[in-house]
Amino acid sequence: MFENFKVFETDFAGRPLIIETGKIAQLANGSCFVRYGETVVNVAVTASEKPRDGIDFFPLSVDFEEKLYSVGKIPGSFLKREGRPSDKAILVSRVIDRPIRPLFPKDMRNDCSVVCTVMSVDPDCSPEIAAMVGTSIALSISDIPWKGPISGVSVGMIDGEYIINPTEAQKAISKMAVTVASTENRIAMIEAGADIVTDEEMYNGIMAGHEANQKIIKFIKEIQAEIGKPKFSYPSNEPDHDMFEAIKDFASDDVKFALDTDDKRIREERLRPVYEKVHAKFDEIYPDCAAKIDECMYKTQKYIVRRWLLDEQKRVDSRGMDQMRPLASEVSLLPRVHGSGLFTRGQTQVLTIATLGPVSDQQMLDGIDSEEYKRYMHHYNFPSYSVGETRPSRGPGRREIGHGALAEKALVPVIPPVEEFPYAMRLVSEVVSSNGSTSQGSICGSTLALMDAGVPIKAPVAGISCGLITEGDRWMTMVDIQGLEDFFGDMDFKVAGTKEGITAIQMDLKIEGLTPEMVKEALEKTHKARNYILDEIMLKAIPESRKELSKYAPKMLSTNVPVDKIREVIGSGGKVIQKICAECEVKIDIEDDGKVFISGIDIENCKRALSIVETIANDPEPGEIYKGKVTRIMDFGAFIEIAPGKEGLCHISHLDVKRTEKVTDVVNVDDIVLVKVLEVDDRGRLNLSRREALIEVEGLVPENELTPRKPFAPRNNSRDDHRGGFRHNDKR
Repeated sequence: MFENFKVFETDFAGRPLIIETGKIAQLANGSCFVRYGETVVNVAVTASEKPRDGIDFFPLSVDFEEKLYSVGKIPGSFLKREGRPSDKAILVSRVIDRPIRPLFPKDMRNDCSVVCTVMSVDPDCSPEIAAMVGTSIALSISDIPWKGPISGVSVGMIDGEYIINPTEAQKAISKMAVTVASTENRIAMIEAGADIVTDEEMYNGIMAGHEANQKIIKFIKEIQAEIGKPKFSYPSNEPDHDMFEAIKDFASDDVKFALDTDDKRIREERLRPVYEKVHAKFDEIYPDCAAKIDECMYKTQKYIVRRWLLDEQKRVDSRGMDQMRPLASEVSLLPRVHGSGLFTRGQTQVLTIATLGPVSDQQMLDGIDSEEYKRYMHHYNFPSYSVGETRPSRGPGRREIGHGALAEKALVPVIPPVEEFPYAMRLVSEVVSSNGSTSQGSICGSTLALMDAGVPIKAPVAGISCGLITEGDRWMTMVDIQGLEDFFGDMDFKVAGTKEGITAIQMDLKIEGLTPEMVKEALEKTHKARNYILDEIMLKAIPESRKELSKYAPKMLSTNVPVDKIREVIGSGGKVIQKICAECEVKIDIEDDGKVFISGIDIENCKRALSIVETIANDPEPGEIYKGKVTRIMDFGAFIEIAPGKEGLCHISHLDVKRTEKVTDVVNVDDIVLVKVLEVDDRGRLNLSRREALIEVEGLVPENELTPRKPFAPRNNSRDDHRGGFRHNDKR
């Protein structure tokens, strides 16, 4: 039945990698069933027979589809089926897209689709890596024109040793999580998160991944040689060479004048009449070729910018190759938010806002990963007005999600642990003006906002990008690329980190790959630039995190209670915890391991709630001081509740440092007072003293004539109900 069925197998980082072809998805241009350990991913690639009309780009789509059945879950949505892709799925799709896109013909306009469906997940065998390798195999054996193969691996580092495709347990203790994709000769893609590692450690990790990729590339080439199809031909969308040369000769001087400015608005204003002039001359010469004339104008601009850089070391805004645009930082722009920071780089401006909330506000994740919650969140918004355009807002696209995730990855290593700072944090970066490097601006803005909010980050983080221009064996890099250099250049190498080391990398390429020398130079230049941004710009705006939170931020306290005491803290039907929340005007979250988080606007209320919870969980000890609520007034004293179900008597002689004639002269029902536990008898009854608490806490001195009187000793009468040293049937 499956006469073309083939199975290919190799070892991949100590685990079996099995590729099945000719059985599943036989109508696709190319497909393979990837088994990596017990992870299974089906990859299918298809291309349209005819090119799409009226477009000036290659229409490639890559989808990484998470199926919750792969991890034995039923979706939690109302419809009980998978909905829109998760952020994680979108990020993986982008990671696969970036190394394969430059290997397609630049003049092809046939729609191409890559679909990676995750059908089974072994946590120790990454479905993302399986999908990337499967994509390379499916494209290689298909008839779609493509100059692969590539391979991808994940690299971890434990105790200075590099681990290829680390297991889940190894990932938990690894200092880096780097995805490296390679061609046979070059590094095609880098996506990295790291716990402040040095440039050398990162470089060596990248090279370890590149070396590991070579074995899989050889394996893929063997498969391609055995079952690969001949590549189909397609109508080229490349403009006629004579047309391009004619337009370039006609418009070059005008284009050079238009581009030679550091102001994006002026550049666009200057280019507009140049386009009109070119169309006026060439529309008649080349009828029905308006799109190709625009393509020739684009290529003319690209040619001029690249010649300036390669031949004259000239940038469009006259900066040096390692010189950054004018930089500025500002904090506390918004009075009612918890923290805010504005970072400006040339005509790029990003305003980031920090919001603090209780730990229960953390994001719940419903995906195929073992990660269930995310306490630190970063969202990135790119409105059309930031580039001077008009279009309706339709929510975040893949680019926005990718940039937000990069900024989040860059800051996570410096976020304090929940035990030290028991908050959930949401950062939102609003790009208010864009001329390149907005993702790196959002990293700098996030650091400013966090410090302004009083988050005790381990170290400030900055981000910077490095560009690349290549021509044959010639190449050169430049720091802090603006939009035009990104459009017409070959690389956007984004690096974020502290002064000590790297926390995140994302590399976008328009060429087939980088040499090791290019990677090393990019790391060196971005480190130097990062240090300058931190020392000379950001830390001058705010040298350290604020010592106090905004008055509008919730105040948070945390503690741990024994697991067997959780039920007592919550109470039957939640009555106890609800009472504490209502009485103290706080919110309380209790986790299964006994962690308790208390949040509220008033810190004193939070402290009181914390005291109550700890009193419930830990029996009151003689000598300890508590804050309690007066529940009943008697002639001989007041009953004070220091925690639900834990009430004691403060005798009239222990209400004040001076003689008290009447209880209500000192306290009344519902008053909140400090008391010291004098005694806990063998039946758990409490004798309390406000007098001793005032002496110890406030340093009050008792009147000389006052002779402290001891509270009455409880009678030993089992028929009486004793409370706080007195029988309930005493005359009160």
